[in-house]
Amino acid sequence: MRYLIKFSYDGTNYSGFQKQKGLNTIEEKLEEALTKINDSKKTTITATGRTDKGVHALCQYGHADIDVNITEKKLKRALNSNLPDDIHVISTEIVNKDFHARYNVKEKEYKYIINVGEYNPLERNYVYQYNYELNVNNMKKAIKYFEGEHDFRSFVTDNKEKENCVRTITYTNIELKDNKIIITFRGNGFLRYQVRNMVGLLIKIGENKISPDSVDKIIESKDRTKASKTAPAEGLYLTKVIY
Repeated sequence: MRYLIKFSYDGTNYSGFQKQKGLNTIEEKLEEALTKINDSKKTTITATGRTDKGVHALCQYGHADIDVNITEKKLKRALNSNLPDDIHVISTEIVNKDFHARYNVKEKEYKYIINVGEYNPLERNYVYQYNYELNVNNMKKAIKYFEGEHDFRSFVTDNKEKENCVRTITYTNIELKDNKIIITFRGNGFLRYQVRNMVGLLIKIGENKISPDSVDKIIESKDRTKASKTAPAEGLYLTKVIY
């Protein structure tokens, strides 16, 4: 039986989602729990995508095939009993055998949070502690240039000379609330480091170092060296997955 599993996690203590030999990862913890439930038969999970070291997820999905007879509610309870406290299964659902947690995704939403007020040590793993004022109005103007279909090669850290970097961003938003800037991106898919690299450029614009319309020119350049540095991982959250 194939199950769609909805889960959340605090990425602070993990080396990202994807399994890596000798490192603590979220995928490894989930598969250890699934294997135990599935009569010790090695069981894998296929997630909607991967998050990097220190990145969090409020809403992540993955599918897994389980041979034992178990209800959705009991699977949720069994998983949470076998997972560490910083990973939580929100729900489980039986789906068709041809359902794919990654390929059936229509849109994903990410949020990035920046503290522009006083440094807060309690939030250091969950909010980027920038701690200086930024020009939010210019950032709001700039973010709209990301909307639509573009080749986002300028915002991918890895060498992407051959890979397709065209993605569509359907919605963007920036709001300032209680000294925190909340940046939202929603689209049909995102490349590795893309969101953090876009945020890095928005911060540079917020520092009044470049103009908002520079975004358009940097996208068109398809040159990673033209964009800004990568924003830290701790401010980034996967907040929504739409099927």
